Amino acid sequence: MRDVLCHSRRRFLTLAGTAIAAAQLGPNAARAEGFKPASPLPAIKPGAVTSFAAIKQVTAGELSIGYAELGPAEGPVIVLLHGWPYDIHSFADVAPALAAAGHRVIIPHLRGYGSTRLLSPAASRSGQPVAVAADIVALMDVLGVRTATLAGYDWGARTANIIAALWPERCKAMVSVSGYLIGSQQAGRMPLPPAAELQWWYQFYFATERGREGYDKNRRDFARLIWQTASPKWAFDDATFARSATAFDNPDHVDIVVHNYRWRLGLVPGESKYDALEAKLATFPEITVPTITMEGDANGAPHPAPEAYAKKFTGRYEHRLITGGIGHNLPQEAPQAFAQAIVDVMAGA
Repeated sequence: MRDVLCHSRRRFLTLAGTAIAAAQLGPNAARAEGFKPASPLPAIKPGAVTSFAAIKQVTAGELSIGYAELGPAEGPVIVLLHGWPYDIHSFADVAPALAAAGHRVIIPHLRGYGSTRLLSPAASRSGQPVAVAADIVALMDVLGVRTATLAGYDWGARTANIIAALWPERCKAMVSVSGYLIGSQQAGRMPLPPAAELQWWYQFYFATERGREGYDKNRRDFARLIWQTASPKWAFDDATFARSATAFDNPDHVDIVVHNYRWRLGLVPGESKYDALEAKLATFPEITVPTITMEGDANGAPHPAPEAYAKKFTGRYEHRLITGGIGHNLPQEAPQAFAQAIVDVMAGA
């Protein structure tokens, strides 16, 4: 009976994401041109690496960004982008494997996480997705990175999508968990079927002041709940969670997270300096860079079906389903598959 219930829940989660994707993207048919596999990476044992040796800090745009960096300075650049409520440790196993293969790997804390800070007390604590993308472009500028392969999940995948759509010259290739995640406030205002709305319960919680206060008071318990529901078969331990949970102590974390989800529903405005970019994103632009999209077979978070977004990727494209009980935090749960997808998409770019 439990298996039947789990199957039904996964179906509802896919419907939740697909309902949004269908409203935004229109009907699409899946396609897959594929990438010739690059040389297999050495075996990666999930959980074998528990920390990064050092966190660097650099001023970029309106932020002081904390980031880890591995690999040779002259190597092809990969930027790894985490989601909510996670942090750079999602890539603790992935990054060393890519660095050992000769790549320069940059793993930033997004705004509101870890040691990343807004420089001015007067700055907007905005979680607007395009602002997060602009942060990463500013970081690349400061680090002298003209173009990079971008790879991420959740907020990180959305950030990679936005950069690839708005600044394709900065994105050589992309790996995106759960596919095409560009949205708009207009689309976010559209009601969804009840089963789909149910899966976005935390969005509605954050829309209230009670929800904001509750998240502030219970950051770690809230994050643990999301980890458990988004990856129901991932048996992470307390130490693994604690390593990432320190990132939520960032003084701007709650304001930025709450603003992000309120912005999506059209409950708060974005920053006017991004209006022109938002207008372009509201057209749901195609992504032309070589892309591999990925999905875990046990992703407990809302996510669209691949056929709902495949035609948004007009360059070389492939979708990969990762089996074995893999949930939402795919890079940490399946580091071998995620890292291999990166080297494969780079080889085909």
